Amino acid sequence: MFKTLALLVSFLTPTLSFAHGGPEQGQHWAGIRAKNKFERTKLVNLGFSIETTRDDMSYGFADENIINSIEKAGFEVTAHFPASEIRALDFPSGDSIYHNYAEMNAEIDALVAKYPNLAHKFTIGKSLQGRDIVGIRIGAHATDGLSQSSLPGIVIMGGHHAREHLSMEIPLLLAKHLLETRDGTVLRLLDTRDIFLIPQVNPDGAEFDIATGSYQMWRKNRNLNNGNRCAGVDLNRNYGFKWGQGGSSTNPCSDTFMGPAAFSEPETRAVKAFVEGHPNLKVLLTLHTYSELILYPWGVSYDGVENVADRTTFIKMAQAMATWNGYTPEQSSELYITSGDTVDWAYGTLGMFAFTFELSPSGGGFGGGGFYPGPAEIQRTFQANLRPALYLMDIADNPHRAASAPESTLFYGQK
Repeated sequence: MFKTLALLVSFLTPTLSFAHGGPEQGQHWAGIRAKNKFERTKLVNLGFSIETTRDDMSYGFADENIINSIEKAGFEVTAHFPASEIRALDFPSGDSIYHNYAEMNAEIDALVAKYPNLAHKFTIGKSLQGRDIVGIRIGAHATDGLSQSSLPGIVIMGGHHAREHLSMEIPLLLAKHLLETRDGTVLRLLDTRDIFLIPQVNPDGAEFDIATGSYQMWRKNRNLNNGNRCAGVDLNRNYGFKWGQGGSSTNPCSDTFMGPAAFSEPETRAVKAFVEGHPNLKVLLTLHTYSELILYPWGVSYDGVENVADRTTFIKMAQAMATWNGYTPEQSSELYITSGDTVDWAYGTLGMFAFTFELSPSGGGFGGGGFYPGPAEIQRTFQANLRPALYLMDIADNPHRAASAPESTLFYGQK
């Protein structure tokens, strides 16, 4: 497909710019031929972080040494180049509508101050660098941020991966919608559900990604890995369910480095403690970018969920949501095997109905926007995913009813 560096660069990066160094030294962006999920899984196991696919090509990041090992394993690397050559949009100016850590906190504080009877700020723990991992709890019956509730609960999280800033904007917009909208659907949800929104699981990484005034293409947290030349742990490979059983890397220089042990990172330990401490949570949604996918367990196995009723429910729920946002619904391992991810852990350990949304754009390389799609994508992506999000809140009382009523009993837009 791509036989020269020039062609690959023109496909991926027609309009974007890096001004200050870019991602970690040694990281390359590469196009590698892989014809199916089995070959893609082999690439991931070798340390390649697949970010998007097109036909028989996989595109993503890897240390140059990892790319060399991939070539030695027999894969065709059509082209690769230093990730520092990828040119990205400037966060502070062109993308100033996006929220940095301080602005996110200020937005939550303002909503809580304006709607004190419906909204409460909470903290689930601290990041490795000591930042609070904050969220907003919404509901008519909650009296504080973290107390127990008997109401059906849902948690929606963004920002596991630092460069996926769009995933951090959607929870903030959902909070505003729930607090500012007064149609029948929203009022019923406020009265009957316990809703937790955590915009930024990885605040250290997100701040690092924008710290110089230009995007750094950073994915992981900021663990210095005991002085290793490569920093960071992939938080979405660090959860404890079947951790380290494929689709993640033991190499600290890989973007999918799983860490030295399951739950080695304070960020994943904080999520674990929060979710386990709220047994009323029945549904979990984690937001990522990009590719426009709705993913459900298993990621760690090509086999489907063993419980037939649960498997049917996952499929029905994903299909229903896909009719509203236009995304592709599929089992996570249809892309490639992953282990230690949030969704497998939530379902495999706690029995939660858990989904990953890979948000817009649909893919096709950085020329289509990629991780930094610009300000116009925020509202479009929010509107596409509003009904799926409300549906997940509604069906949290009994996800299994999706099998008989895929669109749930929620009458969207009721006055």
